[in-house]
Amino acid sequence: MKLFYKSAACSLAPHIVMAELNMVYELEAVDFKTKTCASGDYWKINPNGSVPALRMESGEILTEGVVIMQYLADQKPEANLMPRAGTTDRYRCLEWLNFIATDLHKNYSPLFFAGMIVNNAEGQTELKSYYVEMLRKKVAVAAARLGNRDFALGTTFSIADAYLFTVLGWSKYVGVDLSAHANITAYMARVGERPSVVRAMKEEGML
Repeated sequence: MKLFYKSAACSLAPHIVMAELNMVYELEAVDFKTKTCASGDYWKINPNGSVPALRMESGEILTEGVVIMQYLADQKPEANLMPRAGTTDRYRCLEWLNFIATDLHKNYSPLFFAGMIVNNAEGQTELKSYYVEMLRKKVAVAAARLGNRDFALGTTFSIADAYLFTVLGWSKYVGVDLSAHANITAYMARVGERPSVVRAMKEEGML
C-alpha cells in the first residue's frame, strides 16, 4: 500500500494507524503548491486534490481520511483499532470520528488559509478571531468527552485517537491554546510518546 501525504496534515492520522498496525507501506509526499508528487499529476490520483489518498494493494485509490483509517483498521481487526461492527463502542468511535471531522478539523482549516479567504489584514484578523473562539468551545467539548480516560474510547488506543491527536496538534501553529484543559494536554503528551506516533512523525520529518 502507498499513502499519499503532506507532512503534518490530516494524512498523519492514517499514517499513524499504518505504523500502529505495523503494516508494510510506502509514502509519497504531495506538493500542495503544484499538486504534484513523484507519481506525477496528483489531480489524477485524487480529483479532490487533497490528502490523504491510499493506493490499496489492488491498485485502487481510496480517499477521505476517516474512511481510509476504517479500511486500515479492518485489515487487522485483531488489533482492535476499530471496535467490532454492531457494538456500542463501534458507534462511539464513529461518533468521535465525525465530531473530529466536522467540529474540529473544519474549524482549524480556515486558520491556515485566512489569506486565501480574505484579502485584507483586518478581515483576516477578524476571521482568525472567530475561528479561534469557535475552536475554544469545541476543544472544551472534546475535553469533556475525554474526561479522565486515557484514550477516546477508554483504555484502548483507536483510530479516533490517531485523528484527534493529529488535529489538536495543529493548535500550536494557529494560536489555539489547549492549556485550559489539563486532560487534553496530558492526552497529547501521552499519545505523542506512542511508538507508532513517533515513527510516523519522524517519517514525515516532524521530529
